[in-house]
Amino acid sequence: MDQLVRFGVSLDQRLLAEFDRHIRRRRYTNRSEALRDMIRDNLVGEEWDGNKETIGTITFVYDHHVRDLTNKLTDIQHDYHAQILSGMHVHLDHDHCLEVLVVKGKGSVIQKVADALVSVKGVKHGKLTMTTTGKSLD
Repeated sequence: MDQLVRFGVSLDQRLLAEFDRHIRRRRYTNRSEALRDMIRDNLVGEEWDGNKETIGTITFVYDHHVRDLTNKLTDIQHDYHAQILSGMHVHLDHDHCLEVLVVKGKGSVIQKVADALVSVKGVKHGKLTMTTTGKSLD
């Protein structure tokens, strides 16, 4: 582990009070841990781009009664089978299903997979969450 460095931060009193509320809501043990997580999250967001290998999840909810929707979603997933590592399917109620796909590949391709799935008529909501392997955050 690298050597820890202490440094001071000046904040407006109201901003600090809001940060402390955030810390309590998220159950951090101290400000340092919360600040480290926020910095890491920002760095991860900046790390991925269209050309770098990226990992992530595509989560979407859809109405399985929409005509031919499941076939369309399956066809898209087969078109991008090299980027889809795993999937989970959950029956939410009589009409709706949730799918979570774990994806890996170039950021631009992962974005195409998510856009293709989420834009299909009958998909109620979808979201791509990209992250990193963490190798550069050691």
